[in-house]
Amino acid sequence: MRNAIEFQVYGDYALFTDPLTKLGGEKLSYQIPTYQAIKGIVESIYWKPTILFVVDKIRVMNPIRMESKGIRPIDYSGGNTLANYTYLRDVCYQVQAHFIFNPHRPDLAFDRNENKHHNILKRSLKAGGRRDIFLGVRECQAYVEPCVFGKGKGYYDNYEGEIHFGTMVHGINYPDETGKNQMEVRLWNPVMEKGVISFIRPDQCQHIRTITEMTPKHFDSSNVQPVETLLGKIEGE
Repeated sequence: MRNAIEFQVYGDYALFTDPLTKLGGEKLSYQIPTYQAIKGIVESIYWKPTILFVVDKIRVMNPIRMESKGIRPIDYSGGNTLANYTYLRDVCYQVQAHFIFNPHRPDLAFDRNENKHHNILKRSLKAGGRRDIFLGVRECQAYVEPCVFGKGKGYYDNYEGEIHFGTMVHGINYPDETGKNQMEVRLWNPVMEKGVISFIRPDQCQHIRTITEMTPKHFDSSNVQPVETLLGKIEGE
């Protein structure tokens, strides 16, 4: 696929929070990562407002296991409180994604050099990402490395039938990605077959709810470094 990237992300713990469990300070992870969480990982490898990442599919490599921990988060009224967080344990995913140019950013047309963005993306992946990688929440540190999607043994490779996960959050629509001055949440119904979950695109989600009004941040040549300059600096390091 054009402008594609394939990588493996893994860590000891993950917490892809189900919003319904946030009441009372408790947190329970979804059984699988959301589209938004994987997109965030790709953007931690390399991000510029000029491009939009599209997550195509993931492959669940390890068995889905959970572990609860007693946590003492900071209370808004001062001091600490008690809560139980339920994490995913020993996670590993193969990811296939690609990027397109953001059609809602005509102000960044000067930065649309497809080949150089792709070169930086691949270099950044080999280096382990340009920013910290984490699985859902910051305390769940993770690591990324290049891979060939579908290669290697996965726990669910020989599982017969489909696994349905019910209705869950797909991701967030931000103004600079939709052209609308509002932030929205998307819902969908993921299905896993032989360990692989194929994501629908954000514009294919049927269940969307507006969260709040929001305007996009302004970018131009004064606060965005052209990709040619950035690649030159990376090649000189």
